[in-house]
Amino acid sequence: MADIRSYRREKEKREQIQNDYREKIKRHKLKNIYRVMLVVAALLAVVVLVMVQYKRHVYTGYDTVSTVVLEGSAGAEDIRLQDSVLTYSKDGAHCTNMKGEVTWNQTYEIQDILVETCRNVSAIASYNGREIYVQDNQKQLGSISTNMPIKDIAVSATGMVTAVLADTNVTWINTYNSEGELMFTGQAHMDEAGYPVSVSLSPNGVMLAVTYVYLDAGVLKSNVVFYNFGPVGDNMSDHVVGLYFYSDMLIPEIHFVDDETAFAVGDNRLMVFKGGQTPTEEAGYIYNKEIQSVFYGENHIGLVFVSDDMEHSYMMDVYNTAGKKIDTYYFNLEYNEIFFEEDCFVIYNETECQVMTYGGVEKFNGYFSKAADLLFPAGGAYKYVLVTETSIDTIQLK
Repeated sequence: MADIRSYRREKEKREQIQNDYREKIKRHKLKNIYRVMLVVAALLAVVVLVMVQYKRHVYTGYDTVSTVVLEGSAGAEDIRLQDSVLTYSKDGAHCTNMKGEVTWNQTYEIQDILVETCRNVSAIASYNGREIYVQDNQKQLGSISTNMPIKDIAVSATGMVTAVLADTNVTWINTYNSEGELMFTGQAHMDEAGYPVSVSLSPNGVMLAVTYVYLDAGVLKSNVVFYNFGPVGDNMSDHVVGLYFYSDMLIPEIHFVDDETAFAVGDNRLMVFKGGQTPTEEAGYIYNKEIQSVFYGENHIGLVFVSDDMEHSYMMDVYNTAGKKIDTYYFNLEYNEIFFEEDCFVIYNETECQVMTYGGVEKFNGYFSKAADLLFPAGGAYKYVLVTETSIDTIQLK
C-alpha cells in the first residue's frame, strides 16, 4: 500500500514538473513572439515614417551625377528616342546615346520636317516631299520612297510606317515596312470617307487608327476608323475593325498609348478606346474649353487648358489609360513640354522645372543651371537626363 502511495506521489511530482516545463516553454515562446511583434511593429513604423517623409519631402535643387560633352548643332532640335537623343535639323539628323556616342548619322535637305517616334524608333520625312527615313536608336533601318507628296506620317516600334499621300482627287493612306516595301494601301475620298486628319500606329504595327473629317449637309462630322493588319483584319472589308461617328466635332489628334489602348482628342470631347484587335470606346469626357496642348505617357493622358482660376495660368486634366479622370492640376509655368512618370508629372521649359505628384504635392520648383533643350527620366526616383546645347547631364534632385 505504501508503495502505491509512493508511486502516485512520484507520478504527480513528475506530472507537475512536466506541466511547469510546458508552462515555461509556453511563456518563452510568447516572449519570443512578443519580441518579434515589437521588432516588426518598429520596422513598420520606421518604413511608414520614411515613406511619409519621402512623400512630403520637397527638393530644392539637384546634383549633376554625370556629364557627357556634346557638339552643338546650330538650329537643331532634340527629342527623346527611348534612352537616346535624336537631334534633327533641315540638313540632317543623328542619334546620340548616353555615353555621348553618335550611333548613326543621316544627311538630307528638308525645309518642312515631319518627325514621329514610337519607343526607340523614329521616322523623318519632308512635308510635301517623297522620302521617309526610318531608324531606331542603334542604327538606320531603311528609307521609303513615295510617288506622291507626303502630308502626314506615323511609325510603330516595329519600323512600320504609315504615310498620308496627296493625289489629285484622292488621298492615299499607305503603310510600308522599314525597307520601303508597300504592305497595305487604301484610298480616302473627301466626298465619301472624308479627309484624314490624324494617323497613329500601335507599337506592334498591327493596328492603324485614322480620324477623318467631312461635311454632311453643311454639318462638320468626324469618323474614327481602326484598321487591323493582322489575321483578324484579313477577314474584314478593307481591314476595318472599328468605325465610330461623331457629329459637329473635329478630331485633330489620335494616339496609341500601347498595343491595347488608343485615345482621340476632339475639340469638345476625349475618347479612350481599348482592345488590341477590335477597339471599342471605353470612356468619353465632354469639355467646353479650348485645349492648349495634349501630352501622354505609358499610363496617363493630360489635356492642358487656360486656367479657370485667376491665380494660375493653366490647368491640366489628367486621366489614366483606363479612361478614369485622376484630377485637375493648376500651374503657372510657361511650359515647353510635360511628361508623366509613375508617381508624378514634370513640367519644364528652357530655364525652369516643376515636379508634382498625382496627389497634388509639389516636389520641386526651381531653375536649371544650363538652358534645357530636353528633359526625360533617367530610371531612378527623381533622377533625370538633362540635354543642353553642349552636354548630356544626368541629374538627381536633392
